[in-house]
Amino acid sequence: MKRTTENRFILLALALLLGAATCALAEHAICQYEVWLVDQADTSNGTSLIGYGGYVHIFKSYDLSQPAQVVDLGKEASQLCFEKTGANPVRPHMLVFNKARTHAVVSFVASGHVLIIRAEDRTPLACFRTTAGFNGFRQAHAGFPTGDNRYVVVANQNGKKLERLNVDWEKEVFTHDVDATLSLYGNCTTPNGARCEDPAFRPDNAPICTPNLGDPKVAFATLRGGGLFVVDYTKSPMAIVAEYDNTTVGANGCGGVGAGNNMFINSGGGTATNLYNFQVYKFPRYGYSAKNPVNTPRPKVVANDPDGPRDAHGAAVLRDTKGHPKYFWQPDRYSNVIDVYSIDSDRLVHRIDLRASNLSADPTPDLVAVSPIQDHAFITLRGPVPLSGDPHVSTGATPGLGVLVIQAEGRKARLHKVITISNLVNGTNRADPHAIDLRPTNTKCTQVLNTHRRL
Repeated sequence: MKRTTENRFILLALALLLGAATCALAEHAICQYEVWLVDQADTSNGTSLIGYGGYVHIFKSYDLSQPAQVVDLGKEASQLCFEKTGANPVRPHMLVFNKARTHAVVSFVASGHVLIIRAEDRTPLACFRTTAGFNGFRQAHAGFPTGDNRYVVVANQNGKKLERLNVDWEKEVFTHDVDATLSLYGNCTTPNGARCEDPAFRPDNAPICTPNLGDPKVAFATLRGGGLFVVDYTKSPMAIVAEYDNTTVGANGCGGVGAGNNMFINSGGGTATNLYNFQVYKFPRYGYSAKNPVNTPRPKVVANDPDGPRDAHGAAVLRDTKGHPKYFWQPDRYSNVIDVYSIDSDRLVHRIDLRASNLSADPTPDLVAVSPIQDHAFITLRGPVPLSGDPHVSTGATPGLGVLVIQAEGRKARLHKVITISNLVNGTNRADPHAIDLRPTNTKCTQVLNTHRRL
């Protein structure tokens, strides 16, 4: 009788172990996705850089040990861009998927190109170049697909313009709508009659990022010199519907993500004239009107550490098991940490030290993407030869992909793995990852991705 009872316990234990293993395998089968990481260094032949291109490293969720595919942007994509614009695309800085994750928008910061790639077969479909603006300069720092699936809003950084692509993702028809361009310098004035670029309150109107909401149809244009414009991206030209000065919003914001009835925006360092900055603002979703006074509606300051040395860059929202926004993550590129804030209380609740796992002495986290089922986060880690951002904050030791295991619904996490990438030129690894985003590859992801941008 005793032996029979022991056997039953053994069988039960084996069943539980097999059940756990089956659940683990099922979880892999349920939700599969790709992580796209962009190396903004030029395409190389091993001994030299060819002066344009770059690489997209594509990782599969079921095997993160190495890229499953590497797309050379110096080939078909560059050929397409040269055919359409007469110039090669240089320095792929940002990559953002559209809402359905069917197409990727790649922005080349040095040359001003915007490339659209069909995600499923990696085919480059269209390539445009921003127009020359302030002092004849042009860039494409970031292109953000809009939440209503109709446009891509492009931050022409050194040209000091916002530009727009009109898109039909299903029919794959894309047009550069030059009539929609909004110049932020020169004779530009705000709805309140102030100069858009003002030496005291908005001294440098180079737009950095344009995260947006589909409802309402507005984009948040951060500015290199501080201040911010909320823009109705459906108008032609696009129209300012709210204006903020540098006493309210700091410089160099490159992190914007929607969460419920709010848009989180950061302010960071990274430029030679503004090395260190660390602020997080919480803007309301609604209430923007050209009839409002300046700095209205006023954002809530969630974090403020302007003196540093710190550098807020990138952003992410973590969700609970029901899909509700729970925590806001703010990476610090200089200090190698991620500060975690409660979305309900706006309080700092934890700090993730990326060096604690001893996987990298200087990871230098940049941009973040979160898995559809909120179990892992992926972050780009900068290299020893940075091509954007001041070297004081953007130089890293391990260029590649950082994989974090998420704990406590996003309140905590640990750096689990670092997968380095290479772009060797005469024995020197010149890889410099920056952009990252991910897309599901089946229809079984039970919890939807954050539909707003994590940048």
